[in-house]
Amino acid sequence: MSSRTITIEPVTRIEGHARITLHLDEAGGVGQARFHLTQFRGFEKFCEGRPYREMPALTARTCGICPVSHLLASNKACDYLLRVSIPPTAEKLRRVMNLAQLVQSHALSFFHLSSPDLLLGWDSDPAKRNIFGVMAQAPALARDGIRLRQIGQTIIETLGGKKIHPTWVVPGGVNEALTPEKREAMLKMLPEGLEIAKRTYAFFKTLVPKFKDEADHFGSQPTLFLSLVTPKGNLEHYDGFLRIKDAQGRIVEDMVPAVEYERLVGEAAENWSYMKFPYFRPMGYPNGIYRVGPLARLNNVEACGTPFADVALAEFRMLQESGPIASSFHYHYARLVEMIFALEMMERLLKDLQILDARVRARARSNRYEGIGVAEAPRGTLMHHYRIDDDGLITWVNLIIATGHNNLAMNQSIRQVADAYVDGNNLQEGMLNRVEAVIRCYDPCLSCASHAFGQMPMLIELKDSSGQVLDRLSRH
Repeated sequence: MSSRTITIEPVTRIEGHARITLHLDEAGGVGQARFHLTQFRGFEKFCEGRPYREMPALTARTCGICPVSHLLASNKACDYLLRVSIPPTAEKLRRVMNLAQLVQSHALSFFHLSSPDLLLGWDSDPAKRNIFGVMAQAPALARDGIRLRQIGQTIIETLGGKKIHPTWVVPGGVNEALTPEKREAMLKMLPEGLEIAKRTYAFFKTLVPKFKDEADHFGSQPTLFLSLVTPKGNLEHYDGFLRIKDAQGRIVEDMVPAVEYERLVGEAAENWSYMKFPYFRPMGYPNGIYRVGPLARLNNVEACGTPFADVALAEFRMLQESGPIASSFHYHYARLVEMIFALEMMERLLKDLQILDARVRARARSNRYEGIGVAEAPRGTLMHHYRIDDDGLITWVNLIIATGHNNLAMNQSIRQVADAYVDGNNLQEGMLNRVEAVIRCYDPCLSCASHAFGQMPMLIELKDSSGQVLDRLSRH
């Protein structure tokens, strides 16, 4: 028997375009597994020459799912260029918007993209294994998902003027103070949102024991974990310090200022994907594999810092006898814990009397030639790094996207799942769905993650209608 290649294209129920290739050996086993990002964007290059104050609006257009994350990281980089400390109220308001973004994005991932597998089964009819199938089988759950996402998006719109690509966050803070009316409107929504999040969390806990086999094989190989933490080591999404833990739970790096990220993170490129391959620099490439996002954040923290989320965190840690939670399957669990935290924390921030203060922006001109902004996007740590000239024009940009941080781990995970479930001599659709499903655990945002690094390797193939390659052009 000759070797064969299985191609899964497109990978479904994710944001963006990708394919998976599984190269089978002569015995039908998996010899190689790769996750290919197939779209090219190039934001770093076409931002060059633009005024730095345009960067938040430009880079927010990287994605329609998580524009707030880019808006915040970009503005933090611009704050650094200005060399200003933004007003405390502006920071609180930015935090509220970031947490609302977390809620709507996590709700999209859990309810719309991943729940069809969890409710209908990996081997169910693919024509029904979607949000419409969930609506038919569990209409209350489907409505909860829609409402929870609506609450997050409405808070973003209330603060920023629109749900997608708001321009309310600006270098130096935000451009408009919060009114009492808007504050009360947001506070009225939060108890309902928290009840939905708690109800969904309780329901998901009943499902977890049914997926022990998946939890054992869905990206459970040892890696490092990277995230921001507060100075006390608690859960942080907007600011804080970088922390890295190893697979045994030992802290490898701690309280690293975000502007020193380059000491920790290196980047590599491969000729088969438009996504960069970040790695932990001291361990080298490709050995320095780490994960980011909700799973990494909960593994890294001492506590969440809000009542219900801390109870859920304690239960999350019971999934494994000791050490960090290893399985990427439990990204789903971690998202639900984070949604509870976000809703609790938004209420706490909005009830702070200072939240209505009129001083919400610090004004200055550029006072540095280099700016770095780091925040936690729903999918993980997001890094914006800019350089400018004397006229304030961008000369160089580097974006390290949350999904990119997970690139090595995602490739490792599909190999593990393929080894466990794919039989090349007796292929079944459900086997391949499990390979896709491990990618959905990471909730990749591929429009964000498509970037060039240096001289990006490129392969262009011209194929006829039968798929035969007529011509090939490559650049290395």
